[in-house]
Order: sequence, then C-alpha cells, then structure tokens
Amino acid sequence: MIAAKLLTSFAVILAGLLLGYAIQVLAARGVIRLPLPVDALRKGLQRSALLFVNPVAIVGATWIVSIRDAALAALPLVGLFAVVAGGVLALGAARLLRLPPNKTGSLFCCGSFTNIGSIGALVCYLYLGEPGFALVPIYKIFEELSYYGIGFPIAKHYSGSAAAEGRWDRVKGLARDPLILVSVTALALGGSLNASGLERPVIYGPVNAVFIPLGAFMLLVSVGLALRFRRVGDYLRESAAVAAIKFAAVPLMASTLAWSLGFGLIDGGLPLKVVLILSSMPVAFNALIPPSVYDLDLDLANSCWFVTTALLALVLPALLFAIQAF
Repeated sequence: MIAAKLLTSFAVILAGLLLGYAIQVLAARGVIRLPLPVDALRKGLQRSALLFVNPVAIVGATWIVSIRDAALAALPLVGLFAVVAGGVLALGAARLLRLPPNKTGSLFCCGSFTNIGSIGALVCYLYLGEPGFALVPIYKIFEELSYYGIGFPIAKHYSGSAAAEGRWDRVKGLARDPLILVSVTALALGGSLNASGLERPVIYGPVNAVFIPLGAFMLLVSVGLALRFRRVGDYLRESAAVAAIKFAAVPLMASTLAWSLGFGLIDGGLPLKVVLILSSMPVAFNALIPPSVYDLDLDLANSCWFVTTALLALVLPALLFAIQAF
C-alpha cells in the first residue's frame, strides 16, 4: 500500500511534466502540429483544471471533511506563515551568499512561492485521501494575496523596475480574478453542504478519485509546456539554500506552529499532516514570473525550481514515512 502511494505520486508528477515538455519540444521542431499555439494550450489546460476539474473536486471533498473544530480557522494563517517565512529565510540566505539585487529578488521568490495547488494537493490526496485534499484550499486561502501583495512588490524592489502594474492594482485585481472566485465559491459551497447535514451522493467518491489526480495532471502538463532547461549547474549554491529552506526550515517552523495550535489533536492529526506536506513542497513554477517581469535572474529561479522538484524523489518517501509515524 505504501509503495503504491509512492509510485502513483511519482508517476503522475513525472508523466505530467514529461508529456508537457515532450509536446513543447516536438511542436517546436515541427514533428507534430498542434491545433493551437503551445502557450494557448498551456493556458487552456490551466483554466480547465482551475475552473472546472478542481472546483468539482473541492466541493465534493469539502462536503464530507470534518471542519467543525474552531482551531481550523487558523489553518489559512499557518499557510500564510509558511509562505512569508520561506521568503524571509531566502532573503537571509541571499545576504549570507552575498548575492547582488537581481539574484536576491529571484531567490526570494523561490523561497516564498510554493507548489501547493498541483503537487501539494495531489500528495495530500494520495497520502491522506479526500479529507486531506479538502483542507488544501483552506490552507492556501491567502496564497495568491501574499504573492501579489507581498511577493511581487519585494521582487520589484530588488529590480528597481518601474514596469508592470503596481502592488495595489494586483491586489484589487484578485477580487475580479475568475480563478480565485471559482475556487472560493467551491470552498464555500462545499462547506455549506457539509454544514447542512445532507448526505453526499455515492457517485461523488468515484468522480473525485478521477478528478483530483486529473486536475493535478493537467496543471503539471501545463508546467511541462513552459519548461526551459538552462544553466542549472551554475546555481548549485543558491539551489541548495532554497532546498534547505523548502524541505527543512519551513516545514519545521510551520509544523511546530500547527502543533502548538492543537492540530495534532484534530481528526487523528490530519491538519498537522496536511501542514507538514504542504509546507514541504518545492518551488512553484510561478516563482519564475516575477524574475521574468522584473528582469531578475531567471536562470537562478529556473535552477531552483528544477533542483527542488527533482528532490521530490527523496522528499516524498520521507513525508510518507513521517505521516505514517503520527
């Protein structure tokens, strides 16, 4: 059973990334002809997953999860803490490494931006089932707000760039973003059905067994469609620093906070396990967006993404062992 969980998680992650990358390369070389441009295909996959597949799964999972404990109200704050702590630690690492501003901004993004929505959600589902997956959107409620309200402005500060829209324009834009609105609506609908006492239809279980991995797979394919392998070997120090932040410092700090809030006593420690998993995820692919927009060191960000994602080969078994030990 444990081996099956590991193999499934590795298979979905690798298959999604490799399929997207293969399509990108084959299309660029003219081996295959796509019905639409690669960038349009990438965005279409993302929107389909985030506007349809994931919301259906969120409603179904939230419908049956136990969310009546008042302590869970602090779960989004723990998620915000993990994001902010990763960024602060990355700024400290940049100072120790004596990085110039353009590299410091990129390292900050890699320390802060975390792959919660695709890989994190998938691992929570495979390791903890629907109840674990249902807590993911609660944990990440402040994720987008922290990225646009804190992450982008700090990245821009290290570039000295005056380009692109301002901080408050981005934050206000969140209220009109259909991707965020649909996710919040799905979470609210699932929570309302949960509180109503209505029994979830039996068919929803098999539906989510397909939709949850499918949503993650679609997002991973979209990431593969945009992958660029550059000078990874030139940024081993920076990548090692980010890996230490992502896989050691932040999980320790976030899990300690979750434990102090009593998460280990709720539903057999389910919220604590979710925090451990989500705070141990690699650099998110959207950590490459601020370096691209603000002319920071994009190769550094790309290298940190690649190294931390590759290290999942070691991190995922360790996480499975840890949650089994609870």
